[in-house]
Amino acid sequence: MEDSRRDFLKKAGVGSLVGLGVVSAVTVIAEKTSEAGGHAPAATSGTRYGLVIDTRKCIEGCTVCSDVCHEIHNVPDYRLPNGDADLKNEIKWIWKEPHANVFPSKSSQFVSGNLAKKKHMVLCNHCENPPCVRVCPTQATFKRADGIVLMDFHRCIGCRFCMAACPYGSRSFNWKDPRDADNMKVIGKKGGFDREFPTRERGVVEKCNLCAERLAKGLLPACVEKCPEKAMTFGDLNDENSDIRKVLASTNTIQRKSELGTGPSVFYIV
Repeated sequence: MEDSRRDFLKKAGVGSLVGLGVVSAVTVIAEKTSEAGGHAPAATSGTRYGLVIDTRKCIEGCTVCSDVCHEIHNVPDYRLPNGDADLKNEIKWIWKEPHANVFPSKSSQFVSGNLAKKKHMVLCNHCENPPCVRVCPTQATFKRADGIVLMDFHRCIGCRFCMAACPYGSRSFNWKDPRDADNMKVIGKKGGFDREFPTRERGVVEKCNLCAERLAKGLLPACVEKCPEKAMTFGDLNDENSDIRKVLASTNTIQRKSELGTGPSVFYIV
């Protein structure tokens, strides 16, 4: 009897919140997805998605992964009048940083010249213990049961607490309206939008979502699929027979700032 009463109150409470607009459609859909289909059900059996990046295969100057990611997710490419990147308003989901910036806590003594000069691909680490989720006052950023850390753009109030908490600098803030085609150029789209993915508003935070929308269709993340050198391996970190676990078992890897206890789901072979 007590259990029935508790369930009733829980449902009634959620219903009232929806009526007030507190619980967003994205959150409700995410919960329903976990109950009824797609990739989310696998999460209940212990799935944790992750990525291994083999920096030895990554080509210097290659931007295929970021180009395709930014194109399908409507990430704006802001430019100054002279054509240079507008760094103040820059939005990045996946990009490259110098070795010393990617691994500041690793020893830099006697690193080979090639490695010291090399730039590595970086993105959201979809941490096992994401500090961004803990500090968000509206639960606009949340972690799915399969380990993917997502953003609910409609719940974001632009406080940027998550940006301050993220030790990897993996989040971007929309100072401009990314829906304004006059200020936007989506790579390969000539200012158009990919209508299969939602656009954002001014004043919200965004980041890599590990192509959750593609995973729901049984597809690989776009960066993994399109990489010309197959430098990335994606899969279930909890499945001992998965390709990613086989790579991790056969090769030494490192994580970014692993000493912080965030438990990054992105591993690097250097």
